[in-house]
Order: sequence, then C-alpha cells, then structure tokens
Amino acid sequence: MANLLETAKNAGNFKTLIKVAEAAGLLDTIEHADSLTVFAPTDDAFNKLPQSTLDELLQDIPKLKRIVAYHAVFGDVRSDDLAQIDEAPTVEGSILAIESSDGKVKVNDANVLQTDILADNGVIHVIDEVLVPTMVTVE
Repeated sequence: MANLLETAKNAGNFKTLIKVAEAAGLLDTIEHADSLTVFAPTDDAFNKLPQSTLDELLQDIPKLKRIVAYHAVFGDVRSDDLAQIDEAPTVEGSILAIESSDGKVKVNDANVLQTDILADNGVIHVIDEVLVPTMVTVE
C-alpha cells in the first residue's frame, strides 16, 4: 500500500493540496508520519477560493502551514470513528467540529465526499471546502 502522499498523488484530484503542502514544507511530514488522518480538499474545493487568496497564502508560509496542518489529525480516524465523535484535535492545534447524521459527515462547514481512502500511514477523507482555523483570516 502507498503512503499518504503517494495515495493523494495517485488519486489525481489533490494537485493543489499537494502544491500548498509542498510550499508549506509539510510534504515530508505527510509522507513519513506514523499515522495521520487527512481531510483533503479537492482541486475543485481550492478553485472556490479566489485566485488572489491562494496567491496570498503562497506568499505567507506561516499562515499556509497552519491552514495545511489544520486539515490533519493524529491517528487513523476512519468513517466508523467519525460517526462516534463530535470533534477532533488537529496537527495545527485547533479543533475540528465533526457532525454525522443520516450517513453524511461534515467537518466544520465542509461536506465529506468520500471516506476511508487508506494508506500505509493513515487515511484520507475527501472534502469539498478548504478548512481555515478560526484564528487565521483569509480574504
């Protein structure tokens, strides 16, 4: 089985996430972490952001690093686990709100489109929005 980074690359719809993770200097962490759960925004999710916002984030590496780290939680959190919890602490240090009802899962305001894409060192859940920690402002 591939690691999280290889799995994301092979999926083909996380090019922007990989680009911003690389710019933030977090690819090595994602690739070599013992066990991470990544709530991965699709390229379409990133396309909802104004291009100027993405450009600004790529120039502000500390802010970008916080945003990327906010999409990951320590441990292997599968869909069965998501149905049982209402929050999850992120690698960034903030808390994600998890809401599960009628077989659908939301993370903050993002819808989980696909769950349990397994990798050697964790799991990916596909989301339709870019998550931003409360203390970080994005135009």
